[in-house]
Amino acid sequence: MSGTNSPEAVKKLLENMQSDLRALSLECKKKFPPVKEAAESGIIKVKTIAARNTEILAALKENSSEVVQPFLMGCGTKEPKITQLCLAAVQRLMSHEVVSETAAGNIINMLWQLMENSLEELKLLQTVLVLLTTNTVVHDEALSKAIVLCFRLHFTKDNITNNTAAATVRQVVTVVFERMVAEDERHRDIIEPPIMVQGNSNRRSVSTLKPCAKDAYMLFQDLCQLVNADAPYWLVGMTEMTRTFGLELLESVLNDFPQVFLQHQEFSFLLKERVCPLVIKLFSPNIKFRQGSGSSSSPAPVEKPYFPICMRLLRVVSVLIKQFYSLLVTECEIFLSLLVKFLDADKPQWLRAVAVESIHRLCVQPQLLRSFCQSYDMKQHSTKVFRDIVNALGSLIQSLFLVPPTGTPAAANQAGNSNSGGPVSAPANSGMLGIGGGVTLLPAFEYRGTWIPILTITVQGSAKATYLEMLDKVEPPNIPEGYAMSVAFHCLLDLVRGITSMIEGELGEVETECQVTTEAASSPTQSSEQESQSTSDQMDKEIVSRAVWEEMVNACWCGLLAALSLLLDASTDEAATENILKAELTMAALCGRLGLVTSRDAFITAICKGSLPPHYALTILNTTTAAALSNKSYSIQGQSVMMISPSSESHQQVVAVGQPLAGQPQGTVMLTSKNIQCMRTLLNLAHCHGAVLGTSWQLVLATLQHLVWILGLKPSSGGALKPGRAVEGPSTVLTTAVMTDLPVISNILSRLFESSQYLDDVSLHHLINALCSLSLEAMDMAYGNNKEPSLFAVAKLLETGLVNMHRIEILWRPLTGHLLEVCQHPNSRMREWGAEALTSLIKAGLTFNHDPPLSQNQRLQLLLLNPLKEMSSINHPDIRLKQLECVLQILQSQGDSLGPGWPLVLGVMGAIRNDQGESLIRTAFQCLQLVVTDFLPTMPCTCLQIVVDVAGSFGLHNQELNISLTSIGLLWNISDYFFQRGEVIEKELNKEEAAQQKQAEEKGVLLHRPFHPAPPFDCLWLCLYAKLGELCVDPRPAVRKSAGQTLFSTIGAHGTLLQHSTWHTVIWKVLFHLLDRVRESSTTADKEKIESGGGNILIHHSRDTAEKQWAETWVLTLAGVARIFNTRRYLLQPLGDFSRAWDVLLDHIQSAALSKNNEVSLAALKSFQEILQIVSPVRDSDKPETPPAVNVTVPVLIGSMSGSGLNRPFVRTDSIGERLGRYSSSEPPPIVTDELEDLNLWWAAWNTWYRIGSESTKPPVTFDKLTFIPSQPFLTALIQIFPALYQHIKTGFNMDDLQKLGVILHSAVSVPISSDASPFILPSYTEAVLTSLQEAVLTALDVLQKAICVGSENMQIMYPAIFDQLLAFVEFSCKPPQYGQLETKHIANAKYNQIQLFAPAEWVALNYVPFAERSLEVVVDLYQKTACHKAVVNEKVLQNIIKTLRVPLSLKYSCPSESTWKLAVSSLLKVLSIGLPVARQHASSGKFDSMWPELANTFEDFLFTKSIPPDNLSIQEFQRNESIDVEVVQLISTEILPYANFIPKEFVGQIMTMLNKGSIHSQSSSFTEAEIDIRLREEFSKMCFETLLQFSFSNKVTTPQEGYISRMALSVLLKRSQDVLHRYIEDERLSGKCPLPRQQVTEIIFVLKAVSTLIDSLKKTQPENVDGNTWAQVIALYPTLVECITCSSSEVCSALKEALVPFKDFMQPPASKVQNGES
Repeated sequence: MSGTNSPEAVKKLLENMQSDLRALSLECKKKFPPVKEAAESGIIKVKTIAARNTEILAALKENSSEVVQPFLMGCGTKEPKITQLCLAAVQRLMSHEVVSETAAGNIINMLWQLMENSLEELKLLQTVLVLLTTNTVVHDEALSKAIVLCFRLHFTKDNITNNTAAATVRQVVTVVFERMVAEDERHRDIIEPPIMVQGNSNRRSVSTLKPCAKDAYMLFQDLCQLVNADAPYWLVGMTEMTRTFGLELLESVLNDFPQVFLQHQEFSFLLKERVCPLVIKLFSPNIKFRQGSGSSSSPAPVEKPYFPICMRLLRVVSVLIKQFYSLLVTECEIFLSLLVKFLDADKPQWLRAVAVESIHRLCVQPQLLRSFCQSYDMKQHSTKVFRDIVNALGSLIQSLFLVPPTGTPAAANQAGNSNSGGPVSAPANSGMLGIGGGVTLLPAFEYRGTWIPILTITVQGSAKATYLEMLDKVEPPNIPEGYAMSVAFHCLLDLVRGITSMIEGELGEVETECQVTTEAASSPTQSSEQESQSTSDQMDKEIVSRAVWEEMVNACWCGLLAALSLLLDASTDEAATENILKAELTMAALCGRLGLVTSRDAFITAICKGSLPPHYALTILNTTTAAALSNKSYSIQGQSVMMISPSSESHQQVVAVGQPLAGQPQGTVMLTSKNIQCMRTLLNLAHCHGAVLGTSWQLVLATLQHLVWILGLKPSSGGALKPGRAVEGPSTVLTTAVMTDLPVISNILSRLFESSQYLDDVSLHHLINALCSLSLEAMDMAYGNNKEPSLFAVAKLLETGLVNMHRIEILWRPLTGHLLEVCQHPNSRMREWGAEALTSLIKAGLTFNHDPPLSQNQRLQLLLLNPLKEMSSINHPDIRLKQLECVLQILQSQGDSLGPGWPLVLGVMGAIRNDQGESLIRTAFQCLQLVVTDFLPTMPCTCLQIVVDVAGSFGLHNQELNISLTSIGLLWNISDYFFQRGEVIEKELNKEEAAQQKQAEEKGVLLHRPFHPAPPFDCLWLCLYAKLGELCVDPRPAVRKSAGQTLFSTIGAHGTLLQHSTWHTVIWKVLFHLLDRVRESSTTADKEKIESGGGNILIHHSRDTAEKQWAETWVLTLAGVARIFNTRRYLLQPLGDFSRAWDVLLDHIQSAALSKNNEVSLAALKSFQEILQIVSPVRDSDKPETPPAVNVTVPVLIGSMSGSGLNRPFVRTDSIGERLGRYSSSEPPPIVTDELEDLNLWWAAWNTWYRIGSESTKPPVTFDKLTFIPSQPFLTALIQIFPALYQHIKTGFNMDDLQKLGVILHSAVSVPISSDASPFILPSYTEAVLTSLQEAVLTALDVLQKAICVGSENMQIMYPAIFDQLLAFVEFSCKPPQYGQLETKHIANAKYNQIQLFAPAEWVALNYVPFAERSLEVVVDLYQKTACHKAVVNEKVLQNIIKTLRVPLSLKYSCPSESTWKLAVSSLLKVLSIGLPVARQHASSGKFDSMWPELANTFEDFLFTKSIPPDNLSIQEFQRNESIDVEVVQLISTEILPYANFIPKEFVGQIMTMLNKGSIHSQSSSFTEAEIDIRLREEFSKMCFETLLQFSFSNKVTTPQEGYISRMALSVLLKRSQDVLHRYIEDERLSGKCPLPRQQVTEIIFVLKAVSTLIDSLKKTQPENVDGNTWAQVIALYPTLVECITCSSSEVCSALKEALVPFKDFMQPPASKVQNGES
């Protein structure tokens, strides 16, 4: 007020007043003198007041009635100019507040008059306004009069006045209420006793109200009356009033002064009693009205809704609800229900528009909505107002789509479409334009051909109405198309935004409070009671709040979702879509936070559906929500989703075309930009609100999986998804727009899973479970087809696992358990990723920096490694390869720190089975090699046995030979390692063993491990040996060979580390067990020919059957075992059951030797030889230096030796060398075993030898191609063993044994050889050489004979047996032995050898001649030594020799070899030269009686052989042979005939006859045979003749018989000569000129020579010995001889000459005739 109080202002006022009065007086001077006077007196009055008073203004106010009077009079003139001047002056006074109450009353009355005269109406209004606003002097009646005045002016005809009056009324009404407010302010501090107001007493009982309040009360009450068309109580003088204006005034009061109604019961009463009923009454036409229903429906005509009133009512209702909800709970329920009804489709468009605007006003006030919910939705038997509002909005939206509004097609025109053919044509065009991309489209919704533009209505969060503000319109306005939709859309968005921000804010507060209290609770200072009190209060409060929140969400979510989903479907505008999605997202998150699963899932489902192409049948989305939402609004929604029309797709830009994930209809699907937008929202949701998603992770992930699939994102390392089509190829088409988005999407996807590290454990489990079930679905889809599977879930499981490594334990089992299932899937791509994920996780887990570190957390380490082991049960090779590659990487990175994980890792390598393919085995083997080369020292010793097992198992894999062989090498390396680190390993194992033993005892169970009770370190060795043993019987020869060599080398090199007792196990469990298996396999091996090895490896013929290959193994094994027996006998013999072991070994040797395989059998004998060379424990008697009696090689003594690869020599503690050394020192050596046991061993060996010999040489019963016949080397070796063996058993060797030996030697020599081998065994047919077998046989006999020679008497009885044996061999010269029924070709003498070579016969008997001849020499030799031996004499050895020799001698030229009979003769001569004296010596005993006839026959057979000499025999040869015959005759003449008296007579007779026969001509029998050139043995005949004659005549004939024989012989001889000569003469005569046959000529010559020899002999003999008769016969020959003279042959002539010459001695003069009786 200071402006009007200052002295200047006052001075100015005074001046103005005076000038006003002057002007007035001037104006009225002529027409209105009274006025003029009043004005002039007024000037004086003013001056007076100014002069007298210091407080000029106060004085003015006191006298205001008088001061104002002139002006009032001036107004009364009704003269416009004057009136204006007066009113201006009055206003000036008012503005300086110098008007008293009375004056004011006067002014108002004057104004009233002016008004009634319709003068200066605008000035009047102005004056009233100034009067009422500048001060508060106008009360009660005056005030009401002033107000009425304004109202009256409002209803004039003049528009300007009308409007000004309306404005003035509004202002005046405001002023009235402002005064009341000010009054309340002033009295606020004074507390008044409340006055009981009587309920419904007189409406005017307002006595309790203060003045201003009273005015306000009266005014408001009358406004209600007026609107209700009743008479006012206070505003007297009102003539007319409009409802619209009344409603506007009511609204403004309610809106501007809510506190008045809230603070004063009287006013509240008015609200309840007057305003609300009024509103409801006025609404009735709107409620009853149905568009399109005719009047016929009801009898009374229905009042039509009136836009201005309706709209104003809605404004009032908005204010009532907004400001006085707490007072008018029930009434608001009605209002709200009405509002909802107004949205119905059958209401006029404008009504729906204003209703939706009203609702929008409510939607931006979340607290109000919350109150609705609390007051209605949460109360029983109350309308669910909040729910209805939301549903109504949804229904509105749907109805707009289903029933196109009949609004102006404004949008169509805006879209630049000239033909306004309605809303439908526009979208058709605009859609096209949109796809062409030429024009920026209007934002709009389009659904099933209904196109509704989106109008920009309001800023987010404020409800700025359009039609509720159209107060000037009387007719309903034309609502533009899309307006209602747009408002409704914004309602929903604001509703969601409001609710969520409110609830989340409160939730946040509650959470922070909780935290504070929990912190407080944890601090011990606060007293517990207080704390519990506050906590419980808080809890109650929270429970209440939470109930409200949940109710709000439950009430609204269905409707919201229905509407939003529909809009999302229809939206063509990116911004709108974004808003819808944001709303769905925030709702989903809110539901999640409140734990409302159904609603949360429903919202998420909606987003998911939006992300996928239309019609994309994703089961998880359909099933989960259908049940939850059987609500009708949703069913429309559901139906609409199913029935999307093609046009709804047209307005969306297609940004990607891809393949649907398996299980969808085939073909391609299109992703629009909206789908991508939804997808991003989904990602956003998962990323920011992952913690509240819970089970709906499944929905989210399933959808993402499908999208990722359609977009062609493929997992890359670490599980991140990267763009790239591996398989699908051309079916994915991505626009550039989406191409740039893809990396972003892929990035968000990865970030989404990275953020899982911030989820709490429960949420994380939800996520994992969701991924697992998603993956299971993907697996189901991928069954039975080889299409590309979806790897989304697997990749994301991996990603999630990797980022949550710090708490991996809580998710490891479900995670890996599922991935293991994936690994078993038949689809290779799926498996591959399962394995990739699993192995990556394991590797990451092992390298992660855990706290505590893995080395201190063995449980975790084993947990991490366990899935690796589990993978072993999967059969797919690709998975196993991944597994092994993982193992390899783990070894390379973590090998040193695996510790307790070793058994698992080794188990993985060991689990690779044979059938799992080469590459797998190779990879696994690489791992093993790495372990053996680098990690043996770092692993616990208890794992070494596993390493051995694994290495062994690789040896047994038959995929790749090199691996098997290398693994055997690894076993050797392992054994070296054991050897080097022996002590350490032994210590650690013993420690472990003790611990286990203790545990076992505590549990009361037995400790179970292989090879118990050997010490653990020995067990380790035994496992190694056992493994190698298994490999020694592998099906592949190379492996067997390698394993065998390794096994025996290992035992050889490191065996000394074993405890002595362990050797027992080695022998029985390892070596003999192995021998048994090898023997079994070898004997059952296949004899089929193996064509060739893998590829183009040629197999040597000696290995081309399985049997031959096994033979090699058997050989190796047997040799190895024998060698161990040999070199380790000093360890083995004290073991106690050595003799049993020896027997078993011999049994093996025997079965090998008797196997039908030359190689094995021969090797068995070599092993036999080896074990026979064992150095026997040395006795005192012989020093170890002396070599054994036979040339047996002593095994090399082992001194210090170094295992392969060891740098330090390892001195054996007890080598043979040392023992022998000890024995040779002075102290007597201990006797290790008694001699008896030793002998037993050797006799066991002898028995084995005998069995081998007899079995192997026994001829088979039948023969065919496959008959097995032992080879020569085998037999040779067999026989060569005997001498060595004999040395050990000679003391007990008796006749029986000799017999057995003989049988074997005989059989061995009889065995033929195969024709293809004969060129190798027989040196060459022309040389007479013994085969090595024959040599061996003779050596054996030689050894025996020498032993007998020096042996005791009782041994010498064996001589005859040896002779028998040898003589049997001699017989072979003429009669090779038969080998069973086998047909053999015999090799005859040299001239046939060429033919023989190519003979087809399978078997060739050997050339036995050299052998027989050598045997014969031995016989002669031996006989020379032993002829006088008693046994030799008694056993008729000489006779046997002769008998044997008789055969070749009688065969003579028929002998296979010529040398044979020559040797036989010479041998016979030698033997006889020694034997005959012995025979004569023993003549009396009769021991030789039977020999003589034998001898005679022998001579007979030889000298007069039946065999014909070969026709190519040369003269020289013949003569040489003749000289041999002569030698025999000489022997007779020197050795036999002289001693005839000691010789049986028959024998002598036989000899004589023989000589006789020889002396004629031996060939006489063949005179008549074929014309063979026969040489006559002249010398021989001569010799016989001479001997015969000498024997006949020289000796004194002792017996007449002898003489008779001689004479008889002579007469026969002469008689034959006579015959021969006669025949010759006869033939000669007949033949004439032809010469006679040669043989006849020879014969005649011989006869002639014999005659001459006879005559010579007769002459030499004493005459008394010659019979007279003989002479007569001789002389009688003469005439015949003479007759021969005529012969033509010169040879005959010369012989004849020699024969005739001796006759000269008979030429004596004849003696005188004896006279009768005289002699």
